[in-house]
Amino acid sequence: MTTMAALRRLIRRRVPTEACGPPLRGAHVELLQVIKKQPGIGIASAGRALHLAANSVSTLVNQLIDIGMLERQTAPDDRRAARLWLTDTAKQQLEAFRQVRVDLVAEGVAGLPDTDRQALTKAVPALRALLAALDVEEDASGSLRHAQPAARPR
Repeated sequence: MTTMAALRRLIRRRVPTEACGPPLRGAHVELLQVIKKQPGIGIASAGRALHLAANSVSTLVNQLIDIGMLERQTAPDDRRAARLWLTDTAKQQLEAFRQVRVDLVAEGVAGLPDTDRQALTKAVPALRALLAALDVEEDASGSLRHAQPAARPR
Protein backbone atom coordinates (compact mmCIF):
# COMPACT_ATOMS: atom_id res chain seq x y z
CA MET A 1 0.00 0.00 0.00
CA THR A 2 2.89 2.32 0.75
CA THR A 3 4.31 1.76 -2.73
CA MET A 4 0.93 2.33 -4.43
CA ALA A 5 0.32 5.51 -2.42
CA ALA A 6 3.81 6.78 -3.27
CA LEU A 7 3.27 6.01 -6.97
CA ARG A 8 -0.05 7.87 -6.94
CA ARG A 9 1.51 10.89 -5.18
CA LEU A 10 4.43 10.94 -7.62
CA ILE A 11 2.08 10.91 -10.62
CA ARG A 12 -0.01 13.70 -9.08
CA ARG A 13 3.14 15.79 -8.52
CA ARG A 14 4.45 15.15 -12.03
CA VAL A 15 1.07 15.86 -13.66
CA PRO A 16 -0.46 18.88 -11.94
CA THR A 17 -4.10 19.43 -12.88
CA GLU A 18 -3.28 23.06 -13.74
CA ALA A 19 -1.38 21.76 -16.76
CA CYS A 20 -4.75 20.78 -18.24
CA GLY A 21 -7.04 23.61 -17.04
CA PRO A 22 -8.23 25.15 -13.77
CA PRO A 23 -6.33 23.82 -10.73
CA LEU A 24 -8.15 20.96 -9.02
CA ARG A 25 -7.52 19.06 -5.79
CA GLY A 26 -7.40 15.28 -5.84
CA ALA A 27 -10.91 15.08 -4.34
CA HIS A 28 -12.23 17.27 -7.18
CA VAL A 29 -10.70 14.99 -9.81
CA GLU A 30 -12.03 11.87 -8.09
CA LEU A 31 -15.56 13.33 -7.95
CA LEU A 32 -15.38 14.34 -11.61
CA GLN A 33 -14.27 10.81 -12.51
CA VAL A 34 -17.23 9.31 -10.62
CA ILE A 35 -19.63 11.65 -12.45
CA LYS A 36 -18.00 10.82 -15.78
CA LYS A 37 -18.64 7.11 -15.15
CA GLN A 38 -22.17 7.72 -13.86
CA PRO A 39 -23.62 10.85 -15.51
CA GLY A 40 -26.57 12.21 -13.56
CA ILE A 41 -25.47 10.61 -10.29
CA GLY A 42 -26.84 12.13 -7.10
CA ILE A 43 -24.78 13.64 -4.30
CA ALA A 44 -25.47 10.82 -1.82
CA SER A 45 -24.55 8.15 -4.37
CA ALA A 46 -21.37 10.02 -5.30
CA GLY A 47 -20.53 10.20 -1.59
CA ARG A 48 -20.95 6.44 -1.25
CA ALA A 49 -18.77 5.82 -4.31
CA LEU A 50 -16.04 8.04 -2.83
CA HIS A 51 -16.58 6.96 0.78
CA LEU A 52 -17.28 10.59 1.73
CA ALA A 53 -20.09 12.23 3.67
CA ALA A 54 -22.77 13.90 1.54
CA ASN A 55 -21.94 17.32 3.00
CA SER A 56 -18.30 16.92 1.90
CA VAL A 57 -19.47 16.02 -1.60
CA SER A 58 -21.83 19.03 -1.58
CA THR A 59 -18.90 21.30 -0.79
CA LEU A 60 -16.87 19.82 -3.67
CA VAL A 61 -19.88 20.12 -5.99
CA ASN A 62 -20.34 23.80 -5.16
CA GLN A 63 -16.64 24.48 -5.77
CA LEU A 64 -16.75 22.69 -9.12
CA ILE A 65 -19.90 24.53 -10.17
CA ASP A 66 -18.21 27.84 -9.30
CA ILE A 67 -15.34 27.13 -11.70
CA GLY A 68 -17.57 25.84 -14.49
CA MET A 69 -16.78 22.14 -14.23
CA LEU A 70 -20.17 20.81 -13.10
CA GLU A 71 -23.85 21.37 -13.69
CA ARG A 72 -26.40 20.52 -11.01
CA GLN A 73 -29.95 19.83 -12.13
CA THR A 74 -33.02 19.05 -10.08
CA ALA A 75 -34.07 15.43 -10.48
CA PRO A 76 -37.33 15.27 -12.43
CA ASP A 77 -38.72 12.52 -10.18
CA ASP A 78 -37.72 14.16 -6.85
CA ARG A 79 -37.40 17.93 -6.65
CA ARG A 80 -35.31 17.59 -3.44
CA ALA A 81 -32.62 15.57 -5.22
CA ALA A 82 -29.92 16.91 -7.50
CA ARG A 83 -28.29 15.20 -10.47
CA LEU A 84 -24.72 16.01 -11.45
CA TRP A 85 -23.37 16.42 -14.97
CA LEU A 86 -19.92 17.29 -16.31
CA THR A 87 -19.56 20.40 -18.40
CA ASP A 88 -17.71 20.23 -21.72
CA THR A 89 -14.80 21.99 -19.98
CA ALA A 90 -14.63 19.25 -17.35
CA LYS A 91 -14.78 16.51 -19.97
CA GLN A 92 -11.93 18.10 -21.90
CA GLN A 93 -9.83 18.64 -18.78
CA LEU A 94 -10.35 15.08 -17.54
CA GLU A 95 -9.37 13.67 -20.93
CA ALA A 96 -6.27 15.88 -21.14
CA PHE A 97 -5.30 15.00 -17.56
CA ARG A 98 -5.84 11.27 -18.25
CA GLN A 99 -3.76 11.36 -21.43
CA VAL A 100 -0.83 13.09 -19.72
CA ARG A 101 -0.95 10.49 -16.90
CA VAL A 102 -1.17 7.62 -19.41
CA ASP A 103 1.84 8.96 -21.31
CA LEU A 104 3.86 9.38 -18.11
CA VAL A 105 3.14 5.87 -16.85
CA ALA A 106 3.63 4.32 -20.30
CA GLU A 107 7.04 5.97 -20.52
CA GLY A 108 7.98 4.59 -17.10
CA VAL A 109 6.71 1.10 -17.88
CA ALA A 110 8.53 1.08 -21.24
CA GLY A 111 11.80 1.61 -19.38
CA LEU A 112 11.30 -1.47 -17.22
CA PRO A 113 12.74 -4.89 -18.02
CA ASP A 114 10.37 -7.36 -19.71
CA THR A 115 10.01 -9.42 -16.54
CA ASP A 116 8.80 -6.39 -14.57
CA ARG A 117 6.34 -5.41 -17.33
CA GLN A 118 4.97 -8.95 -17.38
CA ALA A 119 4.67 -8.97 -13.58
CA LEU A 120 2.69 -5.71 -13.69
CA THR A 121 0.38 -7.11 -16.38
CA LYS A 122 -0.27 -10.22 -14.29
CA ALA A 123 -0.83 -8.20 -11.10
CA VAL A 124 -3.63 -5.98 -12.47
CA PRO A 125 -6.42 -8.62 -12.36
CA ALA A 126 -5.43 -9.60 -8.82
CA LEU A 127 -5.46 -5.97 -7.73
CA ARG A 128 -8.94 -5.53 -9.26
CA ALA A 129 -10.14 -8.61 -7.38
CA LEU A 130 -8.67 -7.24 -4.14
CA LEU A 131 -10.43 -3.92 -4.73
CA ALA A 132 -13.76 -5.69 -5.24
CA ALA A 133 -13.25 -7.88 -2.16
CA LEU A 134 -12.48 -4.88 0.05
CA ASP A 135 -15.19 -2.60 -1.35
CA VAL A 136 -17.89 -3.51 1.14
CA GLU A 137 -20.30 -1.31 3.06
CA GLU A 138 -22.17 -1.82 6.28
CA ASP A 139 -25.94 -1.62 5.88
CA ALA A 140 -28.41 -0.38 8.53
CA SER A 141 -28.54 -3.81 10.20
CA GLY A 142 -24.76 -3.91 10.57
CA SER A 143 -24.36 -6.53 7.86
CA LEU A 144 -21.65 -6.12 5.30
CA ARG A 145 -22.60 -5.94 1.64
CA HIS A 146 -20.64 -5.20 -1.47
CA ALA A 147 -20.74 -1.57 -2.54
CA GLN A 148 -21.52 -0.57 -6.08
CA PRO A 149 -19.28 -2.42 -8.51
CA ALA A 150 -15.89 -0.81 -8.46
CA ALA A 151 -14.94 1.10 -11.54
CA ARG A 152 -12.14 -0.45 -13.52
CA PRO A 153 -8.96 1.33 -12.46
CA ARG A 154 -6.78 2.51 -15.30
